[in-house]
Formats: sequence, C-alpha cells, structure tokens
Amino acid sequence: MALIEELEQTGNWLFKGRSYFPLFLYALMAGVIGMEWDPYFREFDPIVASICIGISMLGLIIRALTIGYTPRGTSGRNTKAGQVAEVLNEKGMYSLVRHPLYLGNFFMWLGIMISVGNAWFTMVCCLLYWLYYERIMFAEEAFLRRKFINSYLEWSKGVPSFWPRNLAWQSPDVSFSLRNVLKREYNGFFAVFLSLTLVSSGKNYAHDGWQGWDVLIEPFWMWSTVGAFVVFITFRSLKRYTRILHVEGR
Repeated sequence: MALIEELEQTGNWLFKGRSYFPLFLYALMAGVIGMEWDPYFREFDPIVASICIGISMLGLIIRALTIGYTPRGTSGRNTKAGQVAEVLNEKGMYSLVRHPLYLGNFFMWLGIMISVGNAWFTMVCCLLYWLYYERIMFAEEAFLRRKFINSYLEWSKGVPSFWPRNLAWQSPDVSFSLRNVLKREYNGFFAVFLSLTLVSSGKNYAHDGWQGWDVLIEPFWMWSTVGAFVVFITFRSLKRYTRILHVEGR
C-alpha cells in the first residue's frame, strides 16, 4: 500500500475511534499526578484557574463560531460513518483555517493539560494531539480533494490547515445560530469544568491523601462544576424533549 493511501486509511480509522483519545489523555494525566510529577499549581490559585478556564473557553468559542455558521451538509459535519460533505465550507472560521473544530478542541484540551502542572507533560500531549489529528485531517482533506477537486485546491492554497496566518474573515452566507451552538456544545462546556475539577481533586489526593470531601474538592471547582452541570442538564433536556433548540437546515 502506498504511503498516501496508508495515511488516509489510518486517518479514517483514527477518526472513528476519536472518542477514545480523551481517555488516553486522562490516563496520562492520572499517571503524572499519581507519580507526583506535577511541580506547579499544587495549591489552588484563582489566577491559574481563571487562565486555564480562559484557554479552554477560547477553544469553545472557536468551536461555537464554527458550528454557529455551519449549515447541514457542508464540509466539517462528519459523522460516525465517515466523511459527509455536499458543499465545501469556505467562509466563517473556514476562511481562517481548514480545520477550525480541531483547533478549538486543541485549546479546550490545552487549558486542562496546563492545569496538571508539568510543562513537559503539556508539550508531550500537544505533540500527541498533533500526531493523532494530523492523520485525521489528512484523511478528511483527501476526501474533500476528490469530491471538490479544483474548488478545494483553490481554497486550500490561501487557507492554512491549523494555525491562522491572518484574520481575513469572510462572512458566511448564513446567519449565526446560537441555538445550534447550544444544542451541540453543552457537552464540551460541562466536560471542561468536570475535567479541571478532576485534575484539581486528583492533585489534592496525590499530595495530601484523603482528608475529607471538603479538602479534596476546592469550593471554586465544586461550584463551577455544579453550575456547568445545571447548564448540561438544562440543554440536554431541551434537546431531548423539546424542539426549542432545533434550527431548520442546521
């Protein structure tokens, strides 16, 4: 098998198993914290907590700007079955980078990885993230290139794959849909706060042992996660039992 075909095949396989990648990162975090290889942020610091939340929320904002302007049937709306695209998405966040959702995911994870408190761990995780998603991006681009040919080649010439080179935003043809964002991103919002809480609690347990729930879980993280859980339950219920968040054509 030619290398180009092997990379595409690997990317498609990794895409289908991408929901397991966070479990691998969680296992690495648990190992670093359990071995006490986390020299930084051992004590709760509201400034550090705010920075980590801010970095992760930046990722969520990038995803929101992508999803809010993405109509049904365009590139970037892949499913468990594989690649789906009736129209090539070239505007909005796709006018800045070719893979804005993965850029958003990266920042969401970066805030969590930084909170662990090990610079080497953060760098290794960034490298693993790149190696993993580079294959997925390769497979997606191979699909789009075959489907859209010249239009894809013209678009890809001026738009970088991952890191924006400029902010030459091109306004999408559809309006921003907040309901579509709320319908799809409440999981990620809750996952960020839950992950940061687990990291903080894991560090407390690893360094101080069991001293009660009030010591294990910092009040800041406890109430932040409770608030995020309320948001999660609210929008999950609206999505499941009502059509309030439904947007035609999204």
